Amino acid sequence: MRRSLRRAMWAGLAAALAVAAVPVTAALGAGSLTATFTVSSDWGTGHEVRVTVTNGTDAAVPTWRLEFDLSDGTTISSFWDADVTRTGNRYVAVKKSWAGDLAPGASFSWGYIGTGGYRAPLNCTINGASCGGGTPTPPTTPPTTQPTTAPTTPPTTPPVTTPPAGQKVVGYFAQWGVYARNYHVKNIHTSGSASKLTHILYAFGNTTGGRCTIGDSYADYERAYTAAESVDGVADTWDQPLRGSFNQLRKLKRMYPHLKVIWSFGGWTWSGGFTQAAQNPAAFAESCYNLVKDPRWADVFDGIDIDWEYPNACGLTCDSSGPNAFKNLIAALRARFGSSALVTAAITADGSNGGKIDAADYAGAVGYLDWLMPMTYDYFGAWAAQGPTAPHSPLYSYSGIPQQGFWSDAAIQKLKSKGVPASKLLLGIGFYGRGWTGVTQDAPGGTATGPAPGTYEAGVEDYKVLRNTCPATGTIAGTAYARCGNNWWSYDTPATIAGKMAYVRSQGLGGSFFWELSGDTGNGELVTAISNGLR
Repeated sequence: MRRSLRRAMWAGLAAALAVAAVPVTAALGAGSLTATFTVSSDWGTGHEVRVTVTNGTDAAVPTWRLEFDLSDGTTISSFWDADVTRTGNRYVAVKKSWAGDLAPGASFSWGYIGTGGYRAPLNCTINGASCGGGTPTPPTTPPTTQPTTAPTTPPTTPPVTTPPAGQKVVGYFAQWGVYARNYHVKNIHTSGSASKLTHILYAFGNTTGGRCTIGDSYADYERAYTAAESVDGVADTWDQPLRGSFNQLRKLKRMYPHLKVIWSFGGWTWSGGFTQAAQNPAAFAESCYNLVKDPRWADVFDGIDIDWEYPNACGLTCDSSGPNAFKNLIAALRARFGSSALVTAAITADGSNGGKIDAADYAGAVGYLDWLMPMTYDYFGAWAAQGPTAPHSPLYSYSGIPQQGFWSDAAIQKLKSKGVPASKLLLGIGFYGRGWTGVTQDAPGGTATGPAPGTYEAGVEDYKVLRNTCPATGTIAGTAYARCGNNWWSYDTPATIAGKMAYVRSQGLGGSFFWELSGDTGNGELVTAISNGLR
């Protein structure tokens, strides 16, 4: 099975993070229906707000309608997870059609990007009753203007704020890892990583014929596990209805009830079927729902992830479905899976002008998604056999970078500028390095003769190997590199991950994700660095 190649690019700015809650309540039978406005970020010329509707009554609320005024000079420029209309300064937000009843004690959040500095909403009503009002806590001193370009040199100490509640640590589990890599679900437990993760992405399901299909039935649900290999020390039997990694994930979730598992479809190798899927999104969504919710493993998966590389652009194959295809596909999945399931997507991180981010309407799709994962790694590698050598996951630009827009901060800032909320963006980390051979120069920018030898693939090596065979000797643009003999490698270390997690916090991002678990050490060194860095 070929490793999923991630070509991601991202761009970065530090925005001041501030949180201010404005409770607005309206009486509704026993208890009340409330709305809370939370300022996620305020940069002076704009701001991001999360609005949470909470049912404090003793009965389910089938629908809600929130009305409020915004002061002159403040407008909503984009929104997600609610339908919003405007008449003058008056805004009306109503529940999305795919969102179910709001149960007693339950909450539902939607959000918006506003122009100008944040001002509390006025004359607020919810379901026709007066909401009251309040005065938000002023945000910590925001910059007077929002920067529009990434710094050439990253700040030595990025601005750090208290991380928002609910930050995500999301790791890929590659189904083919159970073969040569001998990496199984049990390793997530024994490494100590399971307690630090919030979500596991199971990669990958296939997209053959424009439908969601099984990727590897043996690894997925047929392989019999011995007692020694099993998460809970209990061997599979010949007649049990579910075996393989799916059953092991079920056992892991029982041990760690906080963990959510999402089935990811596509990837570099299996994205070709999305072109046909885009021709009939509803049929695709129906096939995915039926597969993910198959009674044999319905309790294993908490949702679906789409890794389409790349809509309306080229990856292993080229797609010309148009800029709306991705949004239409995601909308169909949300409609079929409903509001309770997780629907996520891994996307390009090409922050260049006219690049892959510009090829599809990711901002239009984000309203149907729980989060987006720009793949901020694989910017550079030995597919350019003669070099120049360059770090594959730079956080910022640097003098001599081979291509403009090919760094993480570029992608993040481009997505935010299009209206994607920071809180729905996760920063990607690679648990592996990319390298060249035939290199004589220590610093990036040297010439090469081809890919460096790797355990499973030329030009690629796991972090757990490189930390011992080629320890990092330098850093550039927020990531590490080393030359060992005539081989040159770039990869992230616990120290550079700490810096990237400080960036996540300073930007108000929703957390971090990584490719993939088997590249880490036996004691989960990199997962620990991500988890600690987000606290």
